[in-house]
Amino acid sequence: MRDPRRWRSESLYLLALPLLAFLTTLPLLLHGCSCGHDFGFHLQSWLDAAAQLRHGTLDPAWTYSAAWNAGEPRFLFYPPLSWMLGAALTLSLPISATPLVFTWLALLGAGLAMYRLARAFVSPPIALLASAIYIANPYMLFTAFERTAYGELLAAAWLPLLLLAALRRKPTIPGLAIPLALLWLTNAPAAVIGVYTLIAIAIIRCITLFLRKPHPTEPTRTHESLTLLTRFAAGGALGLALPAFYLLPAAYERRYVQVAMAIIPNMRFQDNFLFGHTGDAPHDAVLRTASLLAISLLAATSAVLLSAWLLNRRKRNHAKPLDAGAETIPATLAVLALLTAIIAFLLTPLSTLVWQHLPELAFLQFPWRLLFLLGAILALAVALLFFRAKTPIRAFAITSVTLALALAACASTWGISEFRQSCELSDIPTTRAQLFRTHHGAAPTDEYTPTNADNDVLRWDDPGYWLSPAPSAFAPGTVPNPAATIVNYDAPHPLDQTISGLAPHRLDLHLIQSETLVLNLRDYPAWQVTRNGSLLSNHLQRDDGLLAVALPAGDSIIDIRWHRTWDQTLGDAVTLAALVVLAAALLRSRTIKT
Repeated sequence: MRDPRRWRSESLYLLALPLLAFLTTLPLLLHGCSCGHDFGFHLQSWLDAAAQLRHGTLDPAWTYSAAWNAGEPRFLFYPPLSWMLGAALTLSLPISATPLVFTWLALLGAGLAMYRLARAFVSPPIALLASAIYIANPYMLFTAFERTAYGELLAAAWLPLLLLAALRRKPTIPGLAIPLALLWLTNAPAAVIGVYTLIAIAIIRCITLFLRKPHPTEPTRTHESLTLLTRFAAGGALGLALPAFYLLPAAYERRYVQVAMAIIPNMRFQDNFLFGHTGDAPHDAVLRTASLLAISLLAATSAVLLSAWLLNRRKRNHAKPLDAGAETIPATLAVLALLTAIIAFLLTPLSTLVWQHLPELAFLQFPWRLLFLLGAILALAVALLFFRAKTPIRAFAITSVTLALALAACASTWGISEFRQSCELSDIPTTRAQLFRTHHGAAPTDEYTPTNADNDVLRWDDPGYWLSPAPSAFAPGTVPNPAATIVNYDAPHPLDQTISGLAPHRLDLHLIQSETLVLNLRDYPAWQVTRNGSLLSNHLQRDDGLLAVALPAGDSIIDIRWHRTWDQTLGDAVTLAALVVLAAALLRSRTIKT
């Protein structure tokens, strides 16, 4: 039975975690939101998803306001948890508060997860300190304040849980699968990091098994390593199957969009190694900041790991974690040290061949995204440095809580001054929401643009639809896109020219001659157009990628509908089967324990 006094003591530390997250977020409340690199992308996604939820579409796939209201299949490809959370907050809070609350929730989740990981090894005060280090490490603040990469920020809540599962002496399949699935449903680059982290930990642990001195009562090394690899493989497979409702369509339908635009020059791994130089001043400034953060975190992590190893070597017999199911302290330190070395290697041009040949690794774009993992390693390493600290006296407990809160407050104050990005008028959340309500479209996302569409040709002020005798004709009275004739056009879009129409879902037309119907809707395989109940499968090609069909003279009732494709149905089926397997595995593990 749980000791009530111990539970009350633990609860006090858990209650400190929301305050830790609040102190880290407080500068945003005092100084206003930061309109960082990805701010507009996420805010527009939240507004669009919220509008669709409000109208009863519970599983949005299409972002209607993108590409100047011609839309794009963004929600098919961008993992759903972050934009669904953003949409829920947008529906329930003033839009000006949504980025602040989102950041607070993401940091709170990260703190809780790190606390859970650290508690497997150390006492509550030290676990709280590890949470503060994880929440307030410079890369986390860089992600929250300068990059405003909200998907990656939210994914920070799942990585410690993945490490916790991977660092257990006997990893469980559900324990590995659930955090991996949550990573895939939150942020694809973070999920790729998670997959390779699992692979690396499995390999490291198998190697250490063969290096360890055998014990007569233990299973053979071969049997033990095969069991370990089997659990990692099964957990990884289930972790890929659980989010199949999103992952399978995203993987299959990437052939229909210009996904390679995500890794154009300046966005490629080879352009973003430590202290690289591309000639693009803004990009090089971000790269320099990320490089300095990387060097600082690598130095701090290496120093802490070395100190923990020396301390452990001196008192080897006491190196046991508080949770009997967790790996030993020496084994855990070895895994963390080797992961740190791998990260350091991957941040340099020496690793080019690895980036070129490992599947999907190139789509991380920025090698310094691996600092996402390094921040968790540093926090856990600090916890292991103090693993010998037992349940402390009250004075020490108060000191640890005070130190954790002070660390969060000081780090966030420094971070907001270093990383906060000013906002243009059109980027302020209330202004962006007003523009959304008045049908001002937003710029397209290059990597989600349909394959045969040219964003430079697409006009900003198209009506919802128009009729023309020529399939390639533009809508009358619209303004040409300057990017179609001006090389490297990058000026702000004039707001009075970005009011465009939404394509209707139904039209009743009476034509006296054959015409081409052009919809302000990007052509995509999931869109079906029917005339008088018959499917019009022969869509006409346009440079701007808009959906166009030929209509004969006479009466036409046109219906435009999004339909679920076979890959989406298959993904749903795989997820359902994976949930059954997960439930069976959880039930079995519970039965064994009882």
